[in-house]
Amino acid sequence: MRIDRMLGIVVLLLNRDKISARLLSERFEVSVRTIYRDIEAINMAGIPVVTYPGNRGGFGIMNNYRLDRQVLSIDDMTSIITSLKSVSNTTGDNDLETVAEKILSLVPIDKTEKIKKRFEEFSIDIMPWGFVQKSKEYIKILQQAISERNLVQFTYRNMRGEFLERVVEPMTIIFKGYAWYLFAFCRIRNDYRIFRLSRMDELKIMEEIFERREKTYRDIASETIDESKFVNLVLKFRPEVRIKVEEYYSECNVTYLDDGSMIVRASFPEDEWVYGAILSFGSFVEVLEPPHIRDIIKEQAKKIFDIYKHDTMVSQLPVSFETSNKN
Repeated sequence: MRIDRMLGIVVLLLNRDKISARLLSERFEVSVRTIYRDIEAINMAGIPVVTYPGNRGGFGIMNNYRLDRQVLSIDDMTSIITSLKSVSNTTGDNDLETVAEKILSLVPIDKTEKIKKRFEEFSIDIMPWGFVQKSKEYIKILQQAISERNLVQFTYRNMRGEFLERVVEPMTIIFKGYAWYLFAFCRIRNDYRIFRLSRMDELKIMEEIFERREKTYRDIASETIDESKFVNLVLKFRPEVRIKVEEYYSECNVTYLDDGSMIVRASFPEDEWVYGAILSFGSFVEVLEPPHIRDIIKEQAKKIFDIYKHDTMVSQLPVSFETSNKN
């Protein structure tokens, strides 16, 4: 993540008289060219970085410039360090852990115990239980590719189960709705796309460099939202799933009835995800509106029943599978 790398560079420059671009590139595992771009951005942010020429040259902070510790309160520093450590734990980025430690060094000694105690009181880990290690590895690969402006290549499984080769310009890693995504410009489709990391395979960085395009994933998301494809749902939930309902839906969407059941009104893009979300509540939910969604859930529930109405599972298993389970 570039902002975290730049923060790390600033902390290093504050703690040293000067440091070379080569050492910085090795420290943060990026190219020397990327370091020069970061230094330029740091200068533009108002922190005066001086370049010293020659074999023993490098970068340093202007002598009369100092970071005032009072600019950030202890609570501010605690929030920053906690966030950096949490992202580090999630993505496996050791550089972020190092940056957090360097910021901690700016905290007065008599306040460090307060911050360390806060680490035990508050933690953020957005990786789901039982997450696939591959996702963490792919995040590190994509972070490097985005920073270095390298194309990446991978095999992608789409919603139809097709496996397609993709070559893309990686731009942004996104965590949204319990999953990791990559926003990129696809060289195959010649358009912007959002790829789910769990559907990627054989990800590798290519040597070819690209120039980052101006559009962001927020621009694309706002352009692709088609409100005509949204469906207005009215769902009735039984009291037994109240906790789960309150976790899924905002309080303003829930109406509580005298018998403890709940009426939920919500709007979502109509797709397989919506059907799956409704079915995940099993017999504890009933679709009241619209009628066509009610019919879809009814049909899918019937197909599920047809699978289980006859206890034929064992007879359909391969002989080798039955034997191995008996053993």
